[in-house]
Amino acid sequence: TICTVPTPCALKIAEKIFEQCNNAVLLMIDGEKMFPGCRVPPIVMYERKDARWTLKDKHTIMLRQWEETCSIVNQLFSSGDQTLLVDFDSHLDDITKDWTNQKLNAKIMELISPANGNV
Repeated sequence: TICTVPTPCALKIAEKIFEQCNNAVLLMIDGEKMFPGCRVPPIVMYERKDARWTLKDKHTIMLRQWEETCSIVNQLFSSGDQTLLVDFDSHLDDITKDWTNQKLNAKIMELISPANGNV
């Protein structure tokens, strides 16, 4: 789908990263497949092969702790804490917004703590 095709800008950034790290990959989130309770990671991965970025076979992508990650994301959605997320563009529009997301990171650390049944 159109939302999982890298833009020229994304490809340019991936190239710059690849110049410094030759095992870099380009990861994208398929927004159409991202929803609370999704069982399959909505991730699209491109790898550098033969001087081109090519789609990696989704059956070879393994994510550790996907279920735990989904549980934490669902908790963030349920509590409305996803509104704490600040991307860098938002920071450029209003420099008082913390693009390092310390409040959100603290909330995530709280959710993954052993006290909440996670390791």
